[in-house]
Amino acid sequence: MIQLRNVSKYYPAGFGRVYVLRTINLSIAQGEFVSIMGPSGSGKSTLLHILGLLEEPSEGEYLFADQPVQKLSEKRRTELHRTQIGFVFQAYHLIDELTVYENIETPLLYKGVGSSERKSRVAELLDRFNMVAKKDLFPAQLSGGQQQLVGIARALAAQPSVIFADEPTGNLHSDQARDIMELFRELNQKDGVTIVQVTHSELNAEYGSRIVRLKDGWLEESGQPAVGTVL
Repeated sequence: MIQLRNVSKYYPAGFGRVYVLRTINLSIAQGEFVSIMGPSGSGKSTLLHILGLLEEPSEGEYLFADQPVQKLSEKRRTELHRTQIGFVFQAYHLIDELTVYENIETPLLYKGVGSSERKSRVAELLDRFNMVAKKDLFPAQLSGGQQQLVGIARALAAQPSVIFADEPTGNLHSDQARDIMELFRELNQKDGVTIVQVTHSELNAEYGSRIVRLKDGWLEESGQPAVGTVL
């Protein structure tokens, strides 16, 4: 589903370059749950942003669903982002002026989904995440865990084939974090959604079927979780 071939990312610095990612080769199959780990500054978020079409690599090739991303028109890339990709952020990134219902509905409006189908999908997600009673509340009226649930529901609204999650439990206490990770596991195992998460937490990483480790921009390790991993 996803292939990176010799992907690097750098920024100009004086007469030289500062590399954030170096010669990354990575394949992610449909239905995988991949955790990306590494110390601060290792390039984790940059890699996730490239995978999620939020940034472009400086070198190398990115194939998404067998399509060479760099060769796509801006219109086609936008369409791909809206129809195939869902993003979940550490800081939630909900729209403060919109209700829970409206936040979840927003990607469907961008996608041009008709009114009756929008209502049906939003109602289904509100019910699934036990948020029906909170549909008319604004983000500031919700707890951190509830805001992240809305963020996940919004990411799922357009029925993406893959969800990219950037430290999805970074602002949550341990019980809320466990609930969110259990939800991701359910989405992956029962719904078949491909999930790629960046995390500092070994515990959260072990919910994935594979852990990818970065160090100083290099791919250090890519393999199965260790013995004792939660599966």
